[in-house]
Amino acid sequence: MKYFLTGATGFIGGRVARQLAGAGHQVMAAVRDPERATDLASLGVVLHQGDVTDKDSMRAPMTGVDGVFHIAGWYKIGARKKSDAVRVNVDGTHNVLELMKELGVPKGVYTSTLAVFSDTRGKLVDETYHHSGAHLTEYDRTKWLAHELAETMILGGLPLVIVMPGLVYGPGDTSNVRTTLLQYLHRTLPLVPEGTAFCWGHVDDIARGHILAMEKGRPGETYIIAGPKHTLSEALKLAEQITSIPLPRLRASPSVLKVMAVIMSVVEKFTLLPEAYTSEGLRIAAGVTYLGDNAKARRELGYNPRPLEDGLRETLKHEMKLLGWKT
Repeated sequence: MKYFLTGATGFIGGRVARQLAGAGHQVMAAVRDPERATDLASLGVVLHQGDVTDKDSMRAPMTGVDGVFHIAGWYKIGARKKSDAVRVNVDGTHNVLELMKELGVPKGVYTSTLAVFSDTRGKLVDETYHHSGAHLTEYDRTKWLAHELAETMILGGLPLVIVMPGLVYGPGDTSNVRTTLLQYLHRTLPLVPEGTAFCWGHVDDIARGHILAMEKGRPGETYIIAGPKHTLSEALKLAEQITSIPLPRLRASPSVLKVMAVIMSVVEKFTLLPEAYTSEGLRIAAGVTYLGDNAKARRELGYNPRPLEDGLRETLKHEMKLLGWKT
């Protein structure tokens, strides 16, 4: 099969490209700088200079494909510059899906996120859940707008499947999750937030979920492909069991972090803060839960993500190896 892919140089997209190429599929990827994607080219991925914000740049590589994976997105928590959020997440999604419709591509998979639900308030929700109220971050808000756009185009006849990962971790991550793990390994993590919970999906499982959605997903349907539910505290306790590095003793309640978020919303106007200590970074650590039930994906797609302990052990060993530590 021949597939077109956005976000191939990203964390999830890179794994999807590798899995597709490894299975013998032809992969066409739009990348902003082909010279920085030589590792993909070495696997047989055909690189085209393009960007989701430039619709015409994707026309040639998308022409004649059997399916489209739209994975590219803007993901920054606590960033001062947020103007690219709408341009990439919303306008970029419109460009990809509109072009898919124009070219008559038979099927597509769009990468949404559990973050469109924002705080599920401790509930493990399914695909029918709808968030009401303000979103916690600009990422949440713009991905919600893009998700609604995808649903509207589905209603207009676009043969699209939506997938919703939760927290994605694993070797190669560059997000705040990796920052937290590195702080833990270096014993510089100042505290452990209480109550904050995610559905932890190893990046290779999330990539596999995308491909299963293309192969088995029903057009018009949405599938939560998140991993198992764990609080951040539970995940760090597993890390402690794996590495024997002690956790910090200090714990922070949601109420304390909410107060800190309000304070930092003022402070950040005058000084540059680390992402984790911005008002956005503190808001999503203040007892917030991003939780989604993957039962539908298990049932219909055969999705089977690994336990957090298995994936976390691999991830921590990878990071310790990069640091030159014995594992």
